[in-house]
Amino acid sequence: MATILLIFLILSLFTPALTRRLGPRVFYLIALLPAAAFAFTLGQTGLVTRGGAATESIPWIPQLGVALSFRVDSLAWLLALVVTGIGALVLVYCARYFVADEPALGRFAACLLAFAGTMYGLVTADDIVVMFMFWEITSVLSYLLIGHYTVKRESRGAALQALLVTTFGGLVMLVGVVLLSVAAGTTSLALLVAEPVTGPVAGWAVLLILVGALSKSALVPFHFWLPAAMAAPTPVSAYLHAAAMVKAGIYLVARLAPGYADTDGWLPVLVTIGVWTMLVGAWRSLRKHDLKLVLAYGTVSQLGFIMVVVGFGSRDAALAGAALLLAHALYKAALFLVVGIIDHRAGTRDLRRLSGLGRSAPALAVIALIAAASMAGLPPLLGFVAKEAVFTAFLEAGLAGDGWGWVALLGTGLGSVLTVAYSIRFFWGAFGTRSAMAPTALHPSRWDFALAPGLLSVATLAFGPLSGLLDPMLSPYADTVAGGGDYHLALWHGLEPAFLISTVVVLAGAALFWQRLRVARAQARVPAWIDAGRGYGSLVRAVDRSAARVTRFAQHGGLPQYLGTILVVFVLALGFAASVNRSWPETLVPWDYPGQVLIALVMAVAAVAAARVVKRMTSVLLAGVTGYGLVALFALHGAPDLALTQALVETMTLVVFVLVLRRLPPRIIQHNRPAHRRRRALIGVLVGGVMGTIAVIALGARQDPGIAAELPRLTLEAHGTNIVNVMLVDIRAWDTMGEIAVLIVVATGVASLLFVSGRAVPLPRLKGSRSQRSPRNRRRIVADPQASSAGHAVSRQSFLLAGRTMPEGDRSILIEVLVRLLFHPAIIVSVYLLFAGHNAPGGGFAGGLLAGLALVSRYLAGGRYELGEAAPIDPGKLLGFGVVLAVGTAVASLFFTGIPLESAYAAVEVPVLGHLSFGTSTLFDIGVYLVVIGLALDILRSLGSEIDRQSEAGEARESNKAEPASAPVSAPAPEVLP
Repeated sequence: MATILLIFLILSLFTPALTRRLGPRVFYLIALLPAAAFAFTLGQTGLVTRGGAATESIPWIPQLGVALSFRVDSLAWLLALVVTGIGALVLVYCARYFVADEPALGRFAACLLAFAGTMYGLVTADDIVVMFMFWEITSVLSYLLIGHYTVKRESRGAALQALLVTTFGGLVMLVGVVLLSVAAGTTSLALLVAEPVTGPVAGWAVLLILVGALSKSALVPFHFWLPAAMAAPTPVSAYLHAAAMVKAGIYLVARLAPGYADTDGWLPVLVTIGVWTMLVGAWRSLRKHDLKLVLAYGTVSQLGFIMVVVGFGSRDAALAGAALLLAHALYKAALFLVVGIIDHRAGTRDLRRLSGLGRSAPALAVIALIAAASMAGLPPLLGFVAKEAVFTAFLEAGLAGDGWGWVALLGTGLGSVLTVAYSIRFFWGAFGTRSAMAPTALHPSRWDFALAPGLLSVATLAFGPLSGLLDPMLSPYADTVAGGGDYHLALWHGLEPAFLISTVVVLAGAALFWQRLRVARAQARVPAWIDAGRGYGSLVRAVDRSAARVTRFAQHGGLPQYLGTILVVFVLALGFAASVNRSWPETLVPWDYPGQVLIALVMAVAAVAAARVVKRMTSVLLAGVTGYGLVALFALHGAPDLALTQALVETMTLVVFVLVLRRLPPRIIQHNRPAHRRRRALIGVLVGGVMGTIAVIALGARQDPGIAAELPRLTLEAHGTNIVNVMLVDIRAWDTMGEIAVLIVVATGVASLLFVSGRAVPLPRLKGSRSQRSPRNRRRIVADPQASSAGHAVSRQSFLLAGRTMPEGDRSILIEVLVRLLFHPAIIVSVYLLFAGHNAPGGGFAGGLLAGLALVSRYLAGGRYELGEAAPIDPGKLLGFGVVLAVGTAVASLFFTGIPLESAYAAVEVPVLGHLSFGTSTLFDIGVYLVVIGLALDILRSLGSEIDRQSEAGEARESNKAEPASAPVSAPAPEVLP
C-alpha cells in the first residue's frame, strides 16, 4: 500500500511533462494507476470477506508512536474500491472532456491523480495522525482543482471558500485527534476503536472530530461550499464532490462508530444535523435550474442521509450505510458525468433551455434514467436495496424503544420524498420534450465519451439483483458495531413494512413533482436571507472590516508606527515576564577580555549615529559597522565559522541596501522633521534594556546540563570535525531545511514586488547565438562595431563582455580589473568552502554567500547584461533544484528503513588525496549552496537588473516626450538576446 502511494506521488510529479507530449491522451495513461490499485484492492476481497484485514506498517516518528501504517478491512476495502475504481473511470472520461488547448491541463491532471492517491491513503491509513495528514492534503488539492479556471472570479472564490471551510473543520478536528490519541496512548485507529476512550475527554474529543467530519462532508451549517464548488470542471464534481472527498467525513464517522456511537452527544448531533441537511439540500435542489446545482444540492441531501445512517450506531444501520455509500457513489458520479456530456454537446446546463434530448441521445438518456432511478430508490437498483435496509434498521430501532430511531425514520422518509421529486425533475429537465420548444441541437461526440457513466450505471443496475453477493463483503464491518441485528442485503424481502414505506415515498415524491408549480410558489415565499452562503459572505466581510479597523487603529502612520507597535508589545510582554523572573545568575562577568568593551563601544556609537544621521547611505554604512563588530566578537571568541558567515551576510546586506537606495532620495528627511522623537528614543532604550535583561536571565535559567559536551562525539560520528557545519547539515538539519524554505519565500516575495507583470522575464543577454558567445569567439564579439565600446583593441580578449553596454561615466577601470582578478578565485574558494565545511570553517551557506558576492561584483562591474552573461540561468531553477536536493536527501533515507535526514557515508581511498569520506549530508549542503546562490541571483535580478530596466524604460519615455518630431534618429543601442 505504501508502494502504491509512492507510485501515485512519482507519477503525479511527472504528469505535467507527460501532458505536454500527449495532451488529453495522458489521462488514458495515468488512469492505469488507479485501475491497478483497484485490481490490487479487489485481490484482498477474500481476506476481507473472512473478517480479516491486510496490514502494513513503516516506522516514522517512534518517539510519538506515529507510523506509516495502513490497514484494509471491510470498510477500508469498500472505500478504496470506490476511490480507485471511480477515479480511473473519471480520468478516462477526462480524455474526452478536455480539448488539447485546455489551459493548465498538466497541472489539472497531476492534481487529480494526486487526489486519487491521497484519498486511497486516507481510507487505508490506520494511524490517525497519518490519516489527518491525508485529510488536509485533500483540502489543498480540492482547492487547486476547484479553482482550475483561474481567470474566473467565480472559480477562485469557490476554491477559497471550500478551502477555508474544510480547513477550519480540519483544525478543530486536529484538537480532537490529539486529545483522543493522547488519552488512549496510541495513534492506531484500530486500537482506538477496539479499546475506546471513555470519560469527558473522549466526549469532547469525539465532538471536535465530528466538526471536521461535518465540514468535510458538507453538512449543515457547512453545506454551502459544495454547491459553490460546482464552478469546477465536471470531472471534479463527479469525483471529489460525489464519490471521494465528501465521503471522507462519512468514512471517519463510520470508522469511529463501532467504538464511540454511545458517546454523549454523538447520536443527537448526527441524527439532528443529518436529517436537517437532508431536508435543506433536497428543498434547495427543487429550486435550481442548473443541472449541476440540482445534483449538488441533491448531493448535500444524500450526504446528510448517509451520515444519519452510518452514525446511528446499530449493526443493521451500519450495513445499510455501507450499501448506501456505495450506491450513492455509483449513481451520483454517473449523473455528474452525464451532465458534463450534456454541457459539451448542448452548450448549456439550464434545464429550461433543454428539450428533446431523450430522443436525440437515447443511450445517454438510458444511462441517466438508471442512475436517477437508483437515486430515487426504485427497484431493482442498488439504491432501492440500500434504502430498504435503512428503513428497516430505523423501524426496528424505533420498535425496540429507541426514540432516535423514530426521529431518523421520519426525517429520512420525508427527505426521501423530496429525493424522488428532484430525481424526476432532473431527468425530466434534462431529457424531456417540451412542446413549446424546438429540440435542442447537439454537437456530435464519440461513443466512448459516455463509457464511464455507462459503466457506473451498469454497476448500480447489476448490484441490485446481486446485492446478496455484496452482503458477505460488507457484513464484517457491520458486525463490529454493537446493537445486534441479523439483516442481510437482498433485492426482495417480501411485503414487509420497509417496502411499504418505500412505496409511499415514491408515490409522494411523484405527486410532489406533479405539483411542482405549487411547490415552486411555496418556495418563492421563503425569505432570500435564509441562506448559509450569504451568512458565510457576511462573516467574511465582517472579519475583513474588523481587521481593517484594527489595522487602522494599531498600525496607522507608516513604517515607524508599525515598528513602534511591535516593539511596545515586545517590551510589555517580555518586560512583564522578566519582572516576575526568579532565575538570576549567581555571578556576572562584565567582559571576557578588555577588547570586548572597545568593540561594544564602537558598535553602540555606530548604532546611535545611524539613528541620527540624515543621509541614507551614511546610515546604512553605520549600521554595517555594528554587523562587522559582531564579526570581530565571533572571531576573537574562537568561532571562525560564525565570523565568516556573519561577514558574508553583512556584506551581502550592504549590497542589497545599496541596490535599493539608489532609487531613493539621498536624504532621509525630505520635508517634515520626525515627530515624537523622545517617544521613539524611549522605546529604543526600553527595548535594549529588556533585551539585555533577558540575556542576563538566560545565563541563570539553565537547570539541567547542556548538550554541548556531547557535540564533539556526535560530530565525529557524522564523519566531521567542524561542529558548526555538522550541526547545520546533520544534527539539526531539520532547522536548516526550514531556513532554506524561508530563503525561498524571501526570494519569491522580493521578485513578486519588482516583477509586476510576472517573474518569467527572460534574462538580458548580449546579441548573437550561443556559439558566438563561446570562448573561442569572444574576440569576434568584441570586434563587432555595433557592440564594442570605443577604445577597445580588436585583438584584445574581453573578460567583461557586457561592460560596453554601460555608460562611460558609470564604468570604473579599477572595479573591472579587480573583478577580473577576483571573480574566478572567489568561485573556486566558494566551492572549497562548500566541500571543506564538514571539517574546516565554511559550508554550503558560507560558500553560497561568497559565490553570490562574486556575482554581485560582476553586476557592479558590467551591469545587468553582464549578470546575464555570468549566470545565464533562471534563479527559480537554482532555488527549486536546491530545495529538491535537500528534501530528496531527507526523504531518501526512508527507503532504506531509516528516519528522515539520517545520514549515510561512503569511505574510499583515492590516490594522492588519500582517505575520503563522502556522506549524504554533503548532498544536503550542496542543496543549501544552490539555494543561497539562487537567492543572491534572484535578488540581483530583482533589485538590480529589473530596476535598471525600469529606469532605462522610464528615461526612454521621457526622452521620447522631450524629443521633437523632426529630431534625427539616434544610433541603435547594442542588441541583446532575450
